[in-house]
Amino acid sequence: MHSTLTEHARCLYGDEFGPTPECDLDHREHYFVEELTFADADSILAMLRELCPHVVDGRLPVWVRNLSYRLALLQRPDEPALMREAAENLWLHGPDWDGVAADLTRRADALEAS
Repeated sequence: MHSTLTEHARCLYGDEFGPTPECDLDHREHYFVEELTFADADSILAMLRELCPHVVDGRLPVWVRNLSYRLALLQRPDEPALMREAAENLWLHGPDWDGVAADLTRRADALEAS
């Protein structure tokens, strides 16, 4: 078993900024998704920030990024900075989610105004 979610993601998808470590574990995507599903927000955000530090880079698939932000927001529903970060990710990876990104930004604005 990998010691962190970041390590598991790095083994499965690679790392644009460093070598993928040697690993003898079975790298099936559904194992990673299971680990991601039950990860805490800190672990999820650490993975995103280490493997995709500039939002537009990294080798994590867009669906993994979107799911990761969704899971983090479910754990931290009242964190404006996280809402804005998730919105930025959605805007950069396709117009399909622009409405969700705009809603996240509106919610962040409302939380900061209150």
